[in-house]
Amino acid sequence: MRKFTVQSGLVMPLDRANVDTDFIIPKQFLKSIKRSGFGVNLFDEHRYLDKGEPGRDNSGRPLNPDFVMNQPRYKGASVLLARENFGCGSSREHAPWALDDYGFRIIIAPSYADIFFNNCFKNGILPIVLDRKIVDGLFAEVEAQEGYSLTVDLEKQVIIRPSGETIPFNVDSFRKYCLLNGLDDIGITLQDAEEIKTFESTWRKTSPWYFA
Repeated sequence: MRKFTVQSGLVMPLDRANVDTDFIIPKQFLKSIKRSGFGVNLFDEHRYLDKGEPGRDNSGRPLNPDFVMNQPRYKGASVLLARENFGCGSSREHAPWALDDYGFRIIIAPSYADIFFNNCFKNGILPIVLDRKIVDGLFAEVEAQEGYSLTVDLEKQVIIRPSGETIPFNVDSFRKYCLLNGLDDIGITLQDAEEIKTFESTWRKTSPWYFA
């Protein structure tokens, strides 16, 4: 997993509450568990005017001009600004996979569905919770200023506006440690690889009947 220290990026506003995981990545794309290749189908049902299918070439598909992702001013965004209860619905890990594969490293919203929130941290995405009034203000600023970007300093736990003003945010200390060091669940386990090998070696000697 990539380390997350200081990230700067263009902000894309998704002004809709209760965005569920099927909105993020529709169910027909859940057949693959490779973790990559989902970015082209992120928000598929709203991003395109036709129905997407796994393995299909997306380069010639008609885009929905009314969907925010297709507006030129938000091309290349890596910060997603969202509304309440983002990531609700089914607990598919494909949702953060698709967001990450597209290029989003940061999500800012007033609240999230619990499972989606946890899955983001496990996949290198930082979901930041801010007060609704602050999020409202950010939506207004993004709308008013084309090219609006934010910088997030995870170590200091602050969001830096273009004006230089900072917005503090809270993050669980263990999740912060994992993101700063690029550790997913497997990476955390591998930190104790030598101790695990020693335990297994000792266990084979003391309880050989388990391995017969």
